[in-house]
Amino acid sequence: MTDHHHKEFLGFLGTGPAVGLPESVWKWLACPKMKVDELGRPLEAPYGMRKIEAKLIDEGFNAAIIDPDYIDKYLNNAKALMFSHHDYFAFGPPSSTWWGITKKEPINYKSFQALINKPEISEAKKKGMKIIVGGPSTWQWLWREDMIEKLGVDTLVDGEGEKVIVKLAQSIIDGEPLPRYVYVSGDDVPDLEDIPDIKGASVNGLVEIMRGCARSCRFCSVTLRPTRYYPLDKIERELQVNVKAGIHSGVIHSDDVLFYGAVGILPRPEPLIKLHKLVKKYYKTIAWSHASLAAIRYSQEKYGLISKLSEIIYGEGNQKYLGVEVGIETGSVKLAKEIMPAKSAPYKPESYPETVEEAFKIMHENHIIPAGTMIIGLPEETEEDVYKTIELVDNLRSYRSILVPMFFVPMGYFKNKDWFTKIKLNDAHIELYKRVFWHDVYWAEDIINKFYIEGPIYYPVRIALKMFLFAAKRKMKKVEAWLETQMKK
Repeated sequence: MTDHHHKEFLGFLGTGPAVGLPESVWKWLACPKMKVDELGRPLEAPYGMRKIEAKLIDEGFNAAIIDPDYIDKYLNNAKALMFSHHDYFAFGPPSSTWWGITKKEPINYKSFQALINKPEISEAKKKGMKIIVGGPSTWQWLWREDMIEKLGVDTLVDGEGEKVIVKLAQSIIDGEPLPRYVYVSGDDVPDLEDIPDIKGASVNGLVEIMRGCARSCRFCSVTLRPTRYYPLDKIERELQVNVKAGIHSGVIHSDDVLFYGAVGILPRPEPLIKLHKLVKKYYKTIAWSHASLAAIRYSQEKYGLISKLSEIIYGEGNQKYLGVEVGIETGSVKLAKEIMPAKSAPYKPESYPETVEEAFKIMHENHIIPAGTMIIGLPEETEEDVYKTIELVDNLRSYRSILVPMFFVPMGYFKNKDWFTKIKLNDAHIELYKRVFWHDVYWAEDIINKFYIEGPIYYPVRIALKMFLFAAKRKMKKVEAWLETQMKK
């Protein structure tokens, strides 16, 4: 339970171990404690948990989100304890990458282990309390059946939970047996009328605008779900919930914000302009959770849409930049054609590296700062593919951005593939990480100095980030010197 100092993308640091700083400082920097009320309810909570809480309340159940530090007082009387997590066992792409490189347990993993090992939970379990696990990383429990037995998990819910959670809750109240595993397929996902409005503030004012994605990338589980657009009045009601709680900045969430109101995969200006005018009516500053690079390029070239949205976002002078996560994935045309042929649409897969560069140029010119994720270790990957990604990284050097190469994790249609669990970095991977590191250090210093965490209240955070960058640069120079020595032997 944290708001990452109201800077959503600082959360990336919470997926790693403490590096160059004491762990207490690292945790304060990445995931400071959330404020709670007198009952231990966090003032802000993860958006997905807010949806489940709202659905249970709407159906007449006594349900509330409780900060992990305060659950002890409720366990004696609780019928069920429900967990949600973005990365239960640090198998997710950022966490597993950190873990694989540093060989140290990430903060998010250690924190969850501390929670589930509370003796109060095991005592309540013995008295009959049920344990339900859900959230976007439920799949990780299938790799850790030992933890299912150790904790005594009754049901795993894999997928969007608004429909199934009501049935499970009623079964618990009625004393009926529970299914061990519930997979919510594309045919079983909730319709718009099944998805409630949140009743309490979401972390960093995040509001969802749609669900699903039409690009059908084989490594992504989101493409297995149908597309559903939230009407503006539904989005507005959730904005009002957050503003009432004192939140005036937020994140527009979709797996591709530019798909809101789209025709297939082609963005349309009208719904996006209406959406951004609505959000800026309530929030002083905003961020996008995700956007696709092809959509950025297409919408700007076709309509000048990125420039038009930038005028809305920055128009009143409260905001100087927009943060967003974008999926680069690879610089290899061969891989792009094999695993994500629609990722570059409406452009041809053969031009995918060009599309990435054009989109980064557009974002740079419009003060949009992307965190660009890349996947290494894909089942079909060759060393030549990695060098193509290195070439792309070099071509992106002129554009303000943070690049994040992550180990492949089997999701989507790859779910049953052998995983890159025992990381084997070849020379090409090492070279890629070196190029990315110096790219990121260069632009991180620029971003901190010109755009990010401004104002005296964030002075300690800026100092801590600069200390981390200083320590990281020194460490990398030593690593490079050692590698050079090894090569000469």
